[in-house]
Amino acid sequence: MGIFSNILSKLGFGKAEAAEQPAAAAPAAAPAAVAAAPVAISVVDVVGQLEAMAAKHAEKLNWKVSIVDLMKLLGLDSSLAARKELAGELGCPAEKMGDSAQMNMWLHKTVLQKLADNGGNIPKELL
Repeated sequence: MGIFSNILSKLGFGKAEAAEQPAAAAPAAAPAAVAAAPVAISVVDVVGQLEAMAAKHAEKLNWKVSIVDLMKLLGLDSSLAARKELAGELGCPAEKMGDSAQMNMWLHKTVLQKLADNGGNIPKELL
């Protein structure tokens, strides 16, 4: 499991779908139209969860702008090596990988965008 998968897991992405999957399985006698019905992506309250975590965290973390603080808040390794691994996993451009500040800014924006793409409620001002 990759670092981004860990981020999704820590924020509860996929839990509702996984819990509903056995119940949502159509019986063998069900019409094909029922089995083909689209499944709605459940919205994850990312900001609410992160703010609640930040309120309980001993250290004041600025997760809204810092990928290091966001990773710390989620209890993940925030070392340069871990951030480089995450950047590689998400397809960071090579020119940004050589400059940790540029990589960090790209990484923070990309992680938030990917959370939004997966059903997270990320406000536009954070994207």
